[in-house]
Amino acid sequence: MRVASAELTGIEANGSQERARFRELQAGFAEAWPHLAANPKAPRTVVVLPSLSLDTGVLARIAGAHHYEERMLCMLLLLRLPRTQLVFVSSQPVAESTIEYYLGLLPGVPHAHARARLHMICCHDATEHPLAEKLLGRPRLVERIRELIRDPASAHLSCFTVSPAERTLAVRLGVPIYGCDPDLADLGSKSGSRKIFREAGIGMPAGVEDITDEQALAEALAELRSRDPDLRRAVVKLNEGFSGEGNAVFSFAGAPSGSGLRRWVAGRLPRLGFEAQGMEWETYRAKLGQMGAIAEAFIEGREKRSPSAQYRVEPDGTLDMVSTHDQVLGGPSGQIFLGGGFPADPAYRLEIQAAGREAALRLREHGVLGRFGIDFISVQRGRHWEHHAIEVNLRKGGTTHPNLMLQFMTGGTYEPATGTFATPTGQLCCYHASDNVQAEAYRGLTPDDLVDLAVLEDLQFDPARQEGVVFHLIGALSEFGKLGMVAVGATPERAGELFRATIAVLDRETGNASDPAGTP
Repeated sequence: MRVASAELTGIEANGSQERARFRELQAGFAEAWPHLAANPKAPRTVVVLPSLSLDTGVLARIAGAHHYEERMLCMLLLLRLPRTQLVFVSSQPVAESTIEYYLGLLPGVPHAHARARLHMICCHDATEHPLAEKLLGRPRLVERIRELIRDPASAHLSCFTVSPAERTLAVRLGVPIYGCDPDLADLGSKSGSRKIFREAGIGMPAGVEDITDEQALAEALAELRSRDPDLRRAVVKLNEGFSGEGNAVFSFAGAPSGSGLRRWVAGRLPRLGFEAQGMEWETYRAKLGQMGAIAEAFIEGREKRSPSAQYRVEPDGTLDMVSTHDQVLGGPSGQIFLGGGFPADPAYRLEIQAAGREAALRLREHGVLGRFGIDFISVQRGRHWEHHAIEVNLRKGGTTHPNLMLQFMTGGTYEPATGTFATPTGQLCCYHASDNVQAEAYRGLTPDDLVDLAVLEDLQFDPARQEGVVFHLIGALSEFGKLGMVAVGATPERAGELFRATIAVLDRETGNASDPAGTP
């Protein structure tokens, strides 16, 4: 049932009423979900809102960040469900050639049939504000979306992350969100992650959470060193940082012992090694006061990996294991997310999946809904791997869209018992993906050039073979020389081979001699 405009005004004026209405919508979603999940041909409307409701200062340091909304264009592949209407909202127009590219990936669906069920809504706003806020400032656009929702009882919002702005929008539209209530957002902060890991009994690095100012940070770092006099480095992480951009490394080289340690640490805080390019201490200190932070022991090791496990809590409370990945990291100390390979190494993927599940169960108990990931640092100790949980990403992330692409293009399923993905015919599928394939020389390519090269070089994803390359972030190519790729193959080695072959074609065509980030 739609909420009348007058009633909406009252809801928005009273936060408690808005929360109550949102809970009603979410409860209705839980009731409707079993029918929708069991019947792919059931009519439904999905409103895709790829709003990057994250720290704008940190986000601004990512090249082409305003194109990151395009990562959720993978949701266009939901149009493979024959009675699904999809509304895709964006800050700026999405090129029709890009839309055509994604619709061309749909298996067995006539192009005209899919295009008729797709509705593109654009704010025509290139400012740094999150998309949800832009939309809320344009009531006529909100009303257009409301008119496109034929039956609110079978509709929902799909968001990259859920902030209070997305919740307000959901209430205005009268539809639920397939995502986590923003009142639970602290569970996905760096401090909240450590508390969840402690509840679940999962191993994590020695650390201190809930650091709110410079003095507390100095005390926390000194405490870590006092606990372990052999500690060489520590990591400071802003609570709301993402993709490693809010991290910094502190070195204890030359540190004194005894009572002078805290003063020594305090004097060296401006020398933090920041992962974010161009970050300075004064800016970082201000963000520390705004969002808080944690300090953790830096995990050392000769053979070190950064695997992650992804989960989904469905509206009816079902907990699904979705995937595992070995993340590809870069940056000054290897903490910036560049990409990842699915599945994680068989030596430990079931171990991190099981450990992460314990945290996932605690998150479900707290009321978490939707997709989320849990990151680990894993170090080889002899013949075994030692795992340290380091972060909960309570939102979609850099591993979400590659996984969705694989699922939608192949119709396959993930098998938790083996940690593998297979198509309906039993063919195994692996992939290597990156959002950070970037080189200055690539600015010479247009999106149409990119697609032409993929077709001419036989790199485009082939449904018959269930392998090939799919691109995303296509809009960032000409402006920033940057794009995203998902290379699918029957084995990790084949996926990596296709990824590198595509890089080689791009390098050859543009004369690029550098090694783009994210390459396996």
